[in-house]
Amino acid sequence: MTVAVVGAGVVGLACATELAARGAQVTIHERGSRIGAAACSWYAGGMLAPWCEGESAEEPVIRLGQEAAGWWERHADGVVRQGTLVVAPSRDRSELRRFGQRTSHFEEIDGEAVAGLEPDLAGRFSRGLFFADEAHLDPRKAIAALAERLLAKGVAVHFDSAVEPANLDAEIVLDCRGLSARDVLPDLRGVKGEMLLLKSDEVRLSRPVRLLHPRIPLYIVPRAGGIFMVGATMIESGERSRISARSMLELLGAAYALHPAFGEAEVVEIGTDARPAFPDNLPRLTRRGRVIHVNGLYRHGFLLSPAMARMAADAVMNPQSRPEMLHDLAA
Repeated sequence: MTVAVVGAGVVGLACATELAARGAQVTIHERGSRIGAAACSWYAGGMLAPWCEGESAEEPVIRLGQEAAGWWERHADGVVRQGTLVVAPSRDRSELRRFGQRTSHFEEIDGEAVAGLEPDLAGRFSRGLFFADEAHLDPRKAIAALAERLLAKGVAVHFDSAVEPANLDAEIVLDCRGLSARDVLPDLRGVKGEMLLLKSDEVRLSRPVRLLHPRIPLYIVPRAGGIFMVGATMIESGERSRISARSMLELLGAAYALHPAFGEAEVVEIGTDARPAFPDNLPRLTRRGRVIHVNGLYRHGFLLSPAMARMAADAVMNPQSRPEMLHDLAA
């Protein structure tokens, strides 16, 4: 079976990986000039944290997200299984209690245990929640690994290829264009996210740390070479090109609140993009004839792409199947 995948972000690459593994002849069309050039997954946090996401996400996100860490370990290097640490300043202790009431699969820990997990945070937080079964990865390395393995399997990737999915010559087309698919998915909306990459040789963290705050809870994710991803805002907007002064202050303030040494960190990169989301913030497969739209992953791209790719491949290889997130529309 010939399958054309439109979009080489994390969703498109995950779908191509699943389909190639099942014997489909896959071609990828990417409007950008390189992997990640036009995808919001380039600015993702890379947290594989289904139970933490349960604080605000619906049940399918928690359940389907539990597939992610194992899938990424099979298909890309660099998954770190060190869990997630959630902390809050003493004045915001109620936020920590609220977070615990809305989540599961964690251990309540005291300040000594916080210091045991993250020595550089010793004495800074008296309570925390530790989600030991969660993981994280470097998104840019992960999607590069997927692309490299697909190329090694003979999957053709066409860059600078801004195509109309319905016009492609393939038995099945997967439309994984994110917000660019609003022309055919009118209820798709943009949720702007802004992030920073900071470099510091004075702070070491072994796992993502979520710092709770009643106005804008944020997270800090360690990467190699003293780099930390600080993110991310959620603004109801499809605007993709600039960070606001307010958001910059919030992000930097969160890093400083976690550890004052971040006040001397180098700002390596500022990233902004808009995540595609449907009104219920849940992903969706939408089948119109031979075109299947895979979209609406919101802030859960790396967490939910494995499950969505599995369901998309099921729908492609067995047209009579009814994957959980599939919606059939008239062609």
